[in-house]
Formats: sequence, structure tokens, C-alpha cells
Amino acid sequence: MREAQDNAVVLLSGGLDSATVLAIARDDGFACHALSFDYGQRHAQELDAARRVAQTLGAAEHRVLTVDPQALAGSALTAGVNGQAAPEVPKHRDEAQLDQGIPSTYVPARNTLFLSYALAWAEALGARDIYLGVNAVDYSGYPDCRPEYLAAFQAMAALATRDGVEGRPVRIHAPLIELTKPQIIERGLALGVDYGQTHSCYDPTDQGPCGACDACLIRIRAFASFGLTDPAMAVAAKGTGAKETGP
Repeated sequence: MREAQDNAVVLLSGGLDSATVLAIARDDGFACHALSFDYGQRHAQELDAARRVAQTLGAAEHRVLTVDPQALAGSALTAGVNGQAAPEVPKHRDEAQLDQGIPSTYVPARNTLFLSYALAWAEALGARDIYLGVNAVDYSGYPDCRPEYLAAFQAMAALATRDGVEGRPVRIHAPLIELTKPQIIERGLALGVDYGQTHSCYDPTDQGPCGACDACLIRIRAFASFGLTDPAMAVAAKGTGAKETGP
């Protein structure tokens, strides 16, 4: 365990993975400084979820930075480029289809941008540790979630910062990197994460998660492996007065 005064920056999207990582960083003994981004994402409900999770899991601080949406355009999660329509969010894909190429929900250079902001804030705080929630499911499709990418970013950070040059390089923690989604859920539940407060859906409605996009289906299948209903879906069902159904 680390002393409480040791700071860590935690990238917090408000989704299942980042909530689990925040709980892990807290359990590791860090004072957690959570960092979220408003980049024009269509699933903006995640920012409300991030605020809830940060408060519930006792983040020392939570910042939401605004990034020009056009800097991250060209994804199904953001906007089209030069006035063109954004790609469609894929729906109802099976597990085999999830492994086929880079999906339209890939956001150009998102993790590089987010980690760069996290690196700057970490250096300002005197923190040497950055946590993020990438995992095996992510890096099967997203190039900026791969272990070799994180190793390369950490090497770059050691060269590009004063702390790195002076022998105090930042450490990039991806504790979920080799875990399946059920394993992540199991770890989070053991640490007291309330997954009903999280939001992962790529194409939500005013009533809640769509239940058909890749993010929703991965969650639903993972909770079903424990004989459970995804708590986020259950919360949405209660909010609309719909009858809850188990997986």
C-alpha cells in the first residue's frame, strides 16, 4: 500500500473499465485525480457517469477537460469530417465480428491525446503514476489500447518530461490489460464498484443504453456469465418504468 499523499492521475470515462481502474488505484493507496474529457462524443451521458463514479469512489479531484470535437472527428462516436455524416455505430454484432478489424467506433488518436493531458497533469501534481482502463477486449480492435502502444508511450514520456530526464519517469498502469470483461467485473465488485452508476453505451437514447451496440453487448454478456443483469440496463429499465428482465 502507498501513502495517501502519493498522487495518481486516473483516466475516467465513466464506463465499466475506468470505474474499475479508479477503484484499483484507490485500493493501491493513491490519492486519485480523475480526468475526463468532453470531446463532442455522442455518448455524453458518460460524463455524468464519470462525475458519479468519481464522487462515489472518493476521487481526490475530478476534472473534465473540453477538447475541440473536430480534433477527434471521423468516428462513429463523434462527428463526420468536413461536414460529412459520421459512420454508423455497429449494432447486434456477435463475438466473432468484434475481432474483425478496427471498428468504426475507433476515435482517431484518442488515447494518445488523453494520455498526453494526463502526463502533463501528473507532472504538475508531482505524480509518477497514470492509470487507464484498456484491456484485452479493447486492443483486439483499437490500436491505441495495445500493450506495445502503452510501453511506447511510457518510453516517450521518459524522454519528453523533466521528471523523466531527472530520473523520475512516469509509470503507466493498465491493470485490466489482460483481463476478460467478466474478470474485470469480478475485480470491481470485490472493490465495491457500483456498476449501475457507470455508462458504456456507444449510442444511448434519452432512456438509457441502447442494448445493441458493441459496448452494451459486451457488458450484457459479461454480467450474464454470472447470472446477472447488467446494472446499467436495470437502472434504465426502472427509470422508464419498464419491466426488468434477466439475461
